[in-house]
Amino acid sequence: MKKNRASVLLTSLLLSALMLTPDLGITAQAGGVGVASVIGASDETEKGELDKAQESAQAISENAEKTNDGGTSYVAGYSSDLVMANVSKTLNVRTEPSESAEKAGVLYKDCGGRILDQKDGWTKIQSGDLVGWADDNYLLFGDDAQKLASEVGSEVITVNTGALYVRSEATTSSDSLGVITKGDQLDIIEDLGNGWISVEYDDQEGYVQGKYVVTDFRLDVGETVAAIKLREEEAKKAEMTRQREAVQADGDEVKLLAALIQCEAGNQPYEGKVGVGAVVMNRVKSAAYPNTIYDVIYASGQFTPALNGKVAEVYNSGKISESCMQAAQAAINGETTVGGATHFKRVGHHDGGYVIQDHVFW
Repeated sequence: MKKNRASVLLTSLLLSALMLTPDLGITAQAGGVGVASVIGASDETEKGELDKAQESAQAISENAEKTNDGGTSYVAGYSSDLVMANVSKTLNVRTEPSESAEKAGVLYKDCGGRILDQKDGWTKIQSGDLVGWADDNYLLFGDDAQKLASEVGSEVITVNTGALYVRSEATTSSDSLGVITKGDQLDIIEDLGNGWISVEYDDQEGYVQGKYVVTDFRLDVGETVAAIKLREEEAKKAEMTRQREAVQADGDEVKLLAALIQCEAGNQPYEGKVGVGAVVMNRVKSAAYPNTIYDVIYASGQFTPALNGKVAEVYNSGKISESCMQAAQAAINGETTVGGATHFKRVGHHDGGYVIQDHVFW
């Protein structure tokens, strides 16, 4: 049985609470989640940020069951065994290399995976939990696969120590922007090559020490038949709830989208906030992606704050700005500042598209 990531996180933090670090002079508080030491600390460690780390760990624990990390995987984006779906909607994956074979699942647009075997114009792939055969006519290999992966995938860091400071500059003497805890993920802006990595943190650029994180290349992955069935059953239940409590359900969707917008574009102009919301809604309307706001936000590898628990934390806190709420409602109403864009990245990481301050949409 696969362990819940939040359980692993809590275990690691509780263990670290028993291992005090004398040179930092920090003690863990009893009764709950404790952080015994923060890597990357300066001579004077900010107690308030330790409290934030504890709260973050607890929030991840409380909200782990609400998030769905099954739609994203870590794929070697530039390895020889990379394969990408080359479809505008979906591609059926079979249990055997034949059109008449039973359906194992589907690959959506922009999904990637690993090549396991090849036979008679078919390729056996692994894409997340999905393993099966796909027709080579609808796949990309080699340089073509790598090019698409670089456009739609994301390089991320995952914290592999108890807690880690995010700095305003690439030095331990600079101001701290906040604390991230084991298992947290952030999008990479650039590996500086000097032991520091610049990352996107709360919609601003921050820096972490590379030796305390692992880096991965993340792509969207396919769904098995069983996963699709489960998702559709949950959607039917949700629809029944919406029919009985339409106003509350609609409000929840606006709030969820607003929480994502705040995480991804909180310091961007209003047009940029609407742009992020429009990306989600464009995916909801497209046959190439899931058809609900929740499923798009949590099933896609595009939105790191959703996968690392930040969106759930903001949603539950209720501390969402009015402009983000307005932008979410506008996007749901059909407004867009980015046309039909279904992706966005930080400026400089994609050529072409609609540029709104720090983001490029395409």
